[in-house]
Amino acid sequence: MKLSQIAKILEIEMVGDDKEIKGMNTLMNAGSNEISFFHNDKYLKALPLTKAGAVILDKEFVKHLPVHTTALISDEPYLKMALLTKYFVKPLKRDGKKTISESADIAENVTIGGGSEIGANTTIMSGVVIGGDVVIGENVTIYPNVVIYNDTKITNNVTIHAGSVIGSDGFGYAHTKTGEHVKIYHLGNVEIEEDVEIGANTTIDRGVFESTIIKKGVKIDNLVQIGHNCEVGEYSIMVSQSGLAGSTKLGRNVIMGGQS
Repeated sequence: MKLSQIAKILEIEMVGDDKEIKGMNTLMNAGSNEISFFHNDKYLKALPLTKAGAVILDKEFVKHLPVHTTALISDEPYLKMALLTKYFVKPLKRDGKKTISESADIAENVTIGGGSEIGANTTIMSGVVIGGDVVIGENVTIYPNVVIYNDTKITNNVTIHAGSVIGSDGFGYAHTKTGEHVKIYHLGNVEIEEDVEIGANTTIDRGVFESTIIKKGVKIDNLVQIGHNCEVGEYSIMVSQSGLAGSTKLGRNVIMGGQS
């Protein structure tokens, strides 16, 4: 939508050129057709370097923006960002072409959304629900009643045990001055690299604008929670009931004991 439309929806002032905006992203990763936001002084150094087409920010920081970036001025930029996310949520893709390997073994009562791909020798058991535009590689085993949300990417030799949920929204809210909670819709996804095993009833939340990443060789126990935008490094181990808050990063071969 046009920046002028966004300014009208959010009831804020626009300073700069009107542009067509196709998505939302962080300051450092946004492109010329994306909108970002600034609400924390610790990111001030990133503000003059952004390539975003527009940034929602407080009036006092407009002077730090590059000349190519339009300002949307608000004293509540984080809240305005949250309100805007719902306008960029992709529609759920139930129908459409699916690409499924002839050697894949898929139970009769599995649901697969449009645009999804299932690789060779992959087994998907009863009750699994797969959203739209999901990519699942070769030699993957998905046990009963797993739910995989849209846009998830799963590479080869991955095992996901029963009842796990991959790619649900993270627990993110902005707050009004009077204490109401405004949902931040999560527009990113989850990426799972090869040779990962995920235990039963584990949840991995999708990123806000980018990806939550589970790297090669990671082993995750039952009942583990991984928040949005986390990165779990290669060959790390997470034992039952351990958890990661949003944007946490683990390096290679990290071991988290039970309930840590």
